[in-house]
Amino acid sequence: MIICKNIHKYYGEVEVLKGVDLDIKKGEVVAIVGPSGAGKTTLLQILGTLDKPLKENDFELALNNISLKNLSDKEISAFRNKHIGFIFQFHQLLPEFTALENVCIPAYIAKKTKLETEKSAKEILAFLGLSHRINHKPNELSGGEQQRVAVARALINNPSVILADEPSGNLDSKSAKNLHELFFKLRDQFGQTFVLVTHNEELATMADRKLTMIDGKIASS
Repeated sequence: MIICKNIHKYYGEVEVLKGVDLDIKKGEVVAIVGPSGAGKTTLLQILGTLDKPLKENDFELALNNISLKNLSDKEISAFRNKHIGFIFQFHQLLPEFTALENVCIPAYIAKKTKLETEKSAKEILAFLGLSHRINHKPNELSGGEQQRVAVARALINNPSVILADEPSGNLDSKSAKNLHELFFKLRDQFGQTFVLVTHNEELATMADRKLTMIDGKIASS
């Protein structure tokens, strides 16, 4: 499902990733943990095609059996929209749009019809227990509800992979627990692969595999 080999990344003269190798199977929930500055978020951004590894190194990066190494920027954008869903610590919902409208945005980018998109969005929001909140804007939702809307947005194009960066870092303990359980419910029902960067030990322990990053490398699993 996800294969990367010899991934290096510099920011200026600082080497943030130092030859990362990773192999994640379809349907796995993998947690990446480690101290701040270890390179966790940078690795997640490269897996999500939001950033690129150092080209001078002989590297491999493939998702869903598709090599991303030589794709153009336009091809990578199309691939990302179709195959990858993102969940961030701060939900990144657009404040001027309703929950339903926020969820629909990635599908509109994929040029899906309004009728098809809204039907799917309502089904996902209902699955997440938000049917009664679809016409509410983010400032009218609780923190847990906002994050569930962000999860729905990540799911709207039925991606193969969900990447989450500190997804429960901004939630109270009850909302965080509910979100963690939701990830596994989604995996079991829809078969998505989850890669989670987290400092939350409870979430990391629940994962199928916990990878520890230290100083730009995966130190243990």
